[in-house]
Amino acid sequence: MDEYVEFATARSAHLYRTARLLAGGDSHLAEDLVQETLGRMYVHWRKVSAADNPVAYAHTVLVRSFLSHRRRRSSGELPTGYVPDATTADTDTALRVTLLDALGELSARDRAVVVLRYWDDRSVEETAVLLRLSAGTVRTRSSRALARLRTALGSSLGDAAQRR
Repeated sequence: MDEYVEFATARSAHLYRTARLLAGGDSHLAEDLVQETLGRMYVHWRKVSAADNPVAYAHTVLVRSFLSHRRRRSSGELPTGYVPDATTADTDTALRVTLLDALGELSARDRAVVVLRYWDDRSVEETAVLLRLSAGTVRTRSSRALARLRTALGSSLGDAAQRR
């Protein structure tokens, strides 16, 4: 199991960043998704470690966990207030918050497509395999999702970029 601990330690930060984007900035949901992903990986570690690419397997489990969570009834609960996480020295905080809010307005599948294609820099084909969609559907969803993001962001993205 030392091999699993080494894998989990090395990949958990990247899985968390991806999960946070998928979850629309919800750090608690992102932590839950990473924990669920690593738990599933642990249970099936013999099979996973024998696979060609355990990292890709982990991302597949993460995305499917996210999509599964979105289908559950409990995922429809909305918080009544917003409490921001602790601030960092990052100067693009307003831009990040605006982008995360806009991502949160997309459907779960569209958000998954955008995150996998443009954040994780995956190809259309890789994204299609991960989400069990056709390549054409991935292209269509990413085009429509980007158009919705542009509409949702409006001039706020340009304003934030100009402040730099």
